[in-house]
Amino acid sequence: MEAAMKTNQLSLRVGALALAVANTVFADEVPLHQADEIVVTATRFKESSQGKPVSITVITQQEIQQSAAKTVPDLLAEQTGIVAHDLFGSNAANATVDMRGFGATGGQNTLILLDGRRVGDIDLSGVQWAAVPLSAIERIEIMRGSGAVLYGEGASAGVINIITKAPEKMANAMTIGAMAGSYGTQGERVNANYFGQAAGINVSADHFVSDGYRANNRNEQSNAQADMRWLTEAGEFALKVGADRQDIRLPAGRQVQPSIGLNQLADPRGTRTPLDYASRDGNRASLEWQRDTGWGEFNVGFGYRDKNQKSYFDQGGFPIYNDADLNVISVTPRIRILQPLLGLENSLVVGLDWYKWDYHKRISDLPGNIDQPHNTVRANQENTGLYLYDTLRLSALTTLSGGLRSEHLHISANDTFDPTAPGALFGSGAPAGTQTENQYAYELGLRHQISAAAALTGKFSRSFRFANVDEIYESSPVFTQQFQFLRPQTAKTMEIGLEQKFARGNLRSALFQTDVRDEIHLDPFTGGVGNTNLPPSRRRGLELDAKWRATTNVTLGAGYTYTEAKFLEGTFPGNVFFGTNISVAGKTVPLVPQHKLDLTGSWEITSQTRFNGVISYVSKQFMDNDEPNSLGINIPAYTVADIKLTHHVGPWNLSAAINNLFNRQYFGYAVRSNFTADRYEAYPLPERNASVRLEYTFK
Repeated sequence: MEAAMKTNQLSLRVGALALAVANTVFADEVPLHQADEIVVTATRFKESSQGKPVSITVITQQEIQQSAAKTVPDLLAEQTGIVAHDLFGSNAANATVDMRGFGATGGQNTLILLDGRRVGDIDLSGVQWAAVPLSAIERIEIMRGSGAVLYGEGASAGVINIITKAPEKMANAMTIGAMAGSYGTQGERVNANYFGQAAGINVSADHFVSDGYRANNRNEQSNAQADMRWLTEAGEFALKVGADRQDIRLPAGRQVQPSIGLNQLADPRGTRTPLDYASRDGNRASLEWQRDTGWGEFNVGFGYRDKNQKSYFDQGGFPIYNDADLNVISVTPRIRILQPLLGLENSLVVGLDWYKWDYHKRISDLPGNIDQPHNTVRANQENTGLYLYDTLRLSALTTLSGGLRSEHLHISANDTFDPTAPGALFGSGAPAGTQTENQYAYELGLRHQISAAAALTGKFSRSFRFANVDEIYESSPVFTQQFQFLRPQTAKTMEIGLEQKFARGNLRSALFQTDVRDEIHLDPFTGGVGNTNLPPSRRRGLELDAKWRATTNVTLGAGYTYTEAKFLEGTFPGNVFFGTNISVAGKTVPLVPQHKLDLTGSWEITSQTRFNGVISYVSKQFMDNDEPNSLGINIPAYTVADIKLTHHVGPWNLSAAINNLFNRQYFGYAVRSNFTADRYEAYPLPERNASVRLEYTFK
């Protein structure tokens, strides 16, 4: 306890020192003029990011183009406070992002949006990152520790909004490109844009195929999308449609068990599941109408998305095959009223979010038997959220914001079991069940401009998360199927931050603390497998990031994150393999590195040639399933470096990148065995690899 108190005091002192130093060093410097960023996630309406009492980072289109990152998770992993957990390193096919130390549940606590509309579903399939290639993205907005009021459940860590390119903001042109890289990687892409006086369309398509770093890890992905806009005196209409497909082979982890001399990591590229695979097909469409009036703005959106997922796991001759369909429709009307309040400048956003999911999953032993599944799971879920968010300008220097949200959930689920179906010998069906929940979120924030170049922000908020259908459909301790309805997770966050601009750059620093109750998570320590509400936990930390234009042609950046994630109290029931009543009080939450450091650099060699690089350090982490911190082996710390060189010649654009420049052997995810005390599985990531891309633009 004494050591933990010293660590907490040290982190607070470091944060306070950083705030003081930033204010002292840069207070007298005059900031250069910078154009306002347009940020949708701040209030769900387009407006400048300046003056908002929330921690917002915007990754611009230029930064996306210059980065050596190949995927959105790679790009996000370069940002302060964000860690990516990737299983295979193959075009982010099985990647999640974790913001502010949620570890294994980071993917369910960081809300991912595409053009302001959530892309997560009521299953655990995760985000299909390749559905939107980097070339189609205008910018990415990161809002840390905020978003539950405006967007609802699953935003305890924050919100990441991916904004695609709008046709009215692009030149009329067509770009075609091709790429090739290590491990048999190749890809093609095309983008075409046209915008007339009041209407236009942007179309893009992308194809990627790679043998992968690991054996049995071939990955093929393709996607296409179109964005159509109509500008009228009555407002703007936006119709967006898209489709994506993925086929991937699954090599599983490499097993290690020191007590018997087992070490498959000696062959990091091998596989022990040569027959396993998965596929995913998805479609999406949305229609939004926005109109400006004399008193404010009105927006109404309609969305539809569906997907089909198939997976086969051989399991050493005891196979299982899943075929799942899911579709969701949504309606999201909202208004922003721009009218003075008590004589002060004021903006009030009021809205409603309605989402309805239909889930249908068939389970069999082999693909050829799926027409007679032994289990058929159906679930229907409906979420209705009402919210309001107000921003009041108290003075020229001070802004107050606050909001409330109430959300209602209803889910019904049933499981039909056919004992005559192939593979049904030891099966069972789960009794039907329903769950109804009501939760609320709130947020209160204050921003004060302490000088022309510096602003102090503070915020307090409450968020929540509901368990999804894959988290409630599990086995009991005696391995019978059941729907294990769980309590909603809640979290309270406090944060203080400083934003500082100076003549050649900027600095952002923040101290945060999040207390989580009833966290929803897989519990591997009970007999059998199942999900549970974890004991109370706390995340606290420090974020520092800065950019500095060292010379006219060289820009440097740095980001440091200190995160402490601990269980405050409680025990796990345990089992015969690990012992019973295992105390986790004071233990570290798995998959949360305490330290993370990112260093970036960009050198404009000539007006046509640019060199970019990033070095990332991630400290050691406890493995997934090791909540008691008793395995004695951690995910080792690792440092990786990526570089990229781009060159423009007229309509031609050539880029070459090397990832993992120093050829490190490492892994960012590992899971402790449920039943063998010293066994774990690690997922090695690619060693040094290179790629080249050539593009041509017709105008």
